[in-house]
Amino acid sequence: MPLLRKRLSQVFLKSGRNFAQEALGVCRLFRQRVNAGIGFLPDRISTQGFIVSSFRTLTVMTPDKRHLRAGIWELPEGTPKRAICVLLNGHTEFLEKYDEVGGELRARGFDVISLDWRGQGASERRSYGNRAGHVDNFEEYDFDLAALMLQIVEPFQRSLPAPIPVVALAHSMGAHVLLRYIHDHPRRFVYAALTVPMLDVNTGKYPPQQVSLVTALFNFRKPSTRFVFGVEERDPLDLTFEQNEVTSDRGRFERAQALLKEQPYLRIFGPTFGWLGAALNSMRRLRRKSYAEAIATPLLVFGAGRDTVVHVQAIRNFVRNLPKGRYVEIEESKHEILMENDAIRARFWSEFDAFINQQLGIDQQLSR
Repeated sequence: MPLLRKRLSQVFLKSGRNFAQEALGVCRLFRQRVNAGIGFLPDRISTQGFIVSSFRTLTVMTPDKRHLRAGIWELPEGTPKRAICVLLNGHTEFLEKYDEVGGELRARGFDVISLDWRGQGASERRSYGNRAGHVDNFEEYDFDLAALMLQIVEPFQRSLPAPIPVVALAHSMGAHVLLRYIHDHPRRFVYAALTVPMLDVNTGKYPPQQVSLVTALFNFRKPSTRFVFGVEERDPLDLTFEQNEVTSDRGRFERAQALLKEQPYLRIFGPTFGWLGAALNSMRRLRRKSYAEAIATPLLVFGAGRDTVVHVQAIRNFVRNLPKGRYVEIEESKHEILMENDAIRARFWSEFDAFINQQLGIDQQLSR
């Protein structure tokens, strides 16, 4: 336990104010075992006033020396495995928020592997107490995903007695980063499902050209670490259900907020102008017709009819240019389809299951 305490303090000290003290409190809930210096989370712990999820935690080191938190939802020993699913969340999100989704994938026969992107969740941040989501460019997220694949996914895959495929389920910014990855590594994922990939963001009352100009001015000398206007005042702990724009499900919204209230070091407020500039540049690249045409991986892509975070039309246009893409729009859904109400999620899982069953059938026929 002393080694685990020391490791948590070292790795996560940069994640937020007073985190070291909070992390030491978490240690009391861990089982008394260590795997290569990394603690295992219990399958379930029910403790008054504290929430612990069902994934096992590991640490990933990126090529540029950033510590990231990864998580694995493993199938019980002896359970038949269909595939490894890499689960990639969106901007400002964190592993605990996806515990329900991880469990649903596991119930479908997947071992699930995920991470907190740099600068959010319990992964390393740029400065002590930082609540800003910042990168200089999206290649930094490429580093994160590449490190997860090299250090966690591939060794996990090699450790299995029989080969199984690697698939992906990704949301919003995570889906954007996944598209960059499969464009450059066409054989790594056999197929993937994406919910509302971030291809064009909604700039609200400000014209897109004006946003681009202001962002360029802020980033003229170097990527700015200043919050985008209005973000610094939007602490997610103070957000009410009526103010939220991402889900119509009160229960799941309140669960995510409860997670942040119990573990406030997980939260960030939102992006910087540096992040926004990097996102705009990467989105322009992905919206090129030739970019989608070069992606050979079979993709199931979801749009949300009530999305106010990203523009659905950009997603529709992108899928039209995919050689092996299928588009499903859930008209009643807001931005976070996987955090929506039961009826919307049932529609998602129905489409997802049909797609997976079809692709697995194709794979089995090709392997004969």
